Amino acid sequence: MKNERINVSRREFLIHTGLAGAGFALGMKLPLGSTAIAAEAGAETATPEINAWVVIAPDDTVTIRIARSEMGQGTLTGLAQLVAEELECDWSKVTTEYASPAQNLARDKVWGSFQTGGSRGIRTSHDYVRKGGAIAREMLIQAAANDWGVPTDECSAQKSVISHAPSGRTTTYGKVATAAAKLEPPFDVILKDPEDWTIAGKPLARLDTRDKVTGEQVYGADLALPGMLNAAIRTCPVFGGTVESFDAKAISKRPGVRKVVQVGDNAIAVVADTWWHAKSALDALPVKWNEGPNAKLSSAEITKMLDDGLVSNDDVFTGNEAGDAAKAIKGAAKTIEATYSYPYQAHACMEPMNATARWTRERCEVWCPTQNGETALQDTAKAAGLPAEQCEVHKLHLGGGFGRRAIHDYITQAVTIAKELPGTPVKLLWTREEDIQHDHYHPVTKCKLTGGLDDKGNLAGLHVRLSGHSIAAVRWPGMVQAFNGADPLAFQGFVEDDMLGGDHSIGYSFPSLKVEHAMRNPAVPPGPWRAVNAHQNAIYMECFIDELAHAAGRDPLEFRQVLMKKHPKNLAVLNAVADRVGWSKPAPAGIHRGLAVFKSFASYTAACAEVSVDDGRLKIQRIVAATDPGHAVNPQQIEAQIEGSIVYGLSALLYGEITVRNGRVEQGNFDTYPMLLIPEMPKVEVILMPSGDFWGGVGEPTTVIAAPAVLNAIYAATGKRIREVPLKNSGLKIT
Repeated sequence: MKNERINVSRREFLIHTGLAGAGFALGMKLPLGSTAIAAEAGAETATPEINAWVVIAPDDTVTIRIARSEMGQGTLTGLAQLVAEELECDWSKVTTEYASPAQNLARDKVWGSFQTGGSRGIRTSHDYVRKGGAIAREMLIQAAANDWGVPTDECSAQKSVISHAPSGRTTTYGKVATAAAKLEPPFDVILKDPEDWTIAGKPLARLDTRDKVTGEQVYGADLALPGMLNAAIRTCPVFGGTVESFDAKAISKRPGVRKVVQVGDNAIAVVADTWWHAKSALDALPVKWNEGPNAKLSSAEITKMLDDGLVSNDDVFTGNEAGDAAKAIKGAAKTIEATYSYPYQAHACMEPMNATARWTRERCEVWCPTQNGETALQDTAKAAGLPAEQCEVHKLHLGGGFGRRAIHDYITQAVTIAKELPGTPVKLLWTREEDIQHDHYHPVTKCKLTGGLDDKGNLAGLHVRLSGHSIAAVRWPGMVQAFNGADPLAFQGFVEDDMLGGDHSIGYSFPSLKVEHAMRNPAVPPGPWRAVNAHQNAIYMECFIDELAHAAGRDPLEFRQVLMKKHPKNLAVLNAVADRVGWSKPAPAGIHRGLAVFKSFASYTAACAEVSVDDGRLKIQRIVAATDPGHAVNPQQIEAQIEGSIVYGLSALLYGEITVRNGRVEQGNFDTYPMLLIPEMPKVEVILMPSGDFWGGVGEPTTVIAAPAVLNAIYAATGKRIREVPLKNSGLKIT
């Protein structure tokens, strides 16, 4: 790959980098905690903002602004590495801060997208953040060259030092930053060849580790502001139910209680001096609920809806069709049919939902963990009844996100409560029970798959009928309208080039294929859950491919390899895990293996699981996982993400299940919604194999391959197919 010269138009430049010199930044309200402290109008900034991404202090400290959210996945460090690489700064002097959503609005979306979901944190912003670093570097070099009266092409920069080779003179970034900030930015910059990276592409320690280890990192649940009050909330336990009445006087004299607030039409909050006072008073508050039309809703009723979708043609949409699958299956020598199912699951973030809000008639501020600062600002403004220009969202690190914190019901609630106490900051913190019982859940689905094999054991045709909840229909109805009533997200991983850009394209070439989705939307609210629909679709696809291979009497690896001849990157990761485990040789005594391969979020992943099943006791011994994300910005962090995603995927496989009875969720805390335990965690071996010609995601792709690999290994061990998740209901004891 060659160094890439980038021509930046003025419009693109303003949108993506916000370079405007010191004059543009004068007198502006900069992001909370910014080291670029705004002075009085007409005065220079104490610490010059070279551009929207880079602020440099006189002591050479470099502050890199981050628009995306950090929720444990390492995006903050990875983005800083990309900016620092092009900036040619001293990594040991790099620090970070969150960019301001309000300033992003005021500055014509200078930082681009704030969305942190779909494993997009780096893969969809790498280009413009690198440009931000490269343009800042050129401005600093120009400032030094101007001071010396020499051509810029005689100067170079490395580790925050600018050198003029002919004269031997040097200076530092901190010394020329003020002058650089006043310059017109260049519109022609060269991005480095990844082969020449010295900061990006390296396994550097994360920038946020120290504060987490020492306890200095402030999460939303930790936040304390002067004069702050605390709120606890209880939402109607039945989906769609409302508040009928409550008796605030009954708790008005309890210790610390300040106010009882009805929040919307379905929740009650108590505000008190401490959260425990608020929660204790809320527990004692007499509330009568109108349970509404869903008071009798049950998991059994939902299952009937999904079963209907497997056979009925109402609200059925075709996402992929090639050839005549029905004809091919009808004429096949052998037909295989199976139905799989996947339940509702909660996100169960370690940090429950929370937000702190301060409202006045002129301004509303919110401090919160969020996966999208832009939509958090919009939701804040809507709840506050103020223009977005009069609001601000101060982003904090997330104690887990997984898609849950892309939905801001907790922010709306916090602002609604704060409006009842003008000028006073109020921190709303959900209980664990509230968090699990009022989530926006992993969608419930079923899948019926029918395959036909010819007389040589080759696949002749495949028919897939998905039935289940549509996240898009509930969360983003405009998307469904744009696709004539279909939910394109439902088909993730089942299409050649998916409706949203090929991020989840199928890795097989089938002679004939038809994939359908019967949209069935129960009253339980769905939402994006780590890996979204790729998660269950990988199970459906990869377990059924395994069924077809065994029905054909063929090796599961060889069966996949034949179907993947036109998909070299999928084939490469599959072969990598097979080679690592020694698939061609017998497994050790008592060990059984299963494979899975899937493309999601633009990355190619594969896994081989090794399990043992002894007298009904399942032990997942080892998982080998291969990933091709195109580029690897921090290999060490990618390995950590893969390991973490496998933990999340296995927790879901083994234990994750939300059930509904009488319109309400039956689970409430980790005693009824358990997680994977440390002794249950298998050994994980990561094969990182970036091919370099694209940018893929990391946080979600390997979440999807752990479960099907384990399920296929269990079949190899027992000869029995498990087609329903979670495994805790299968009769196997997990050890």
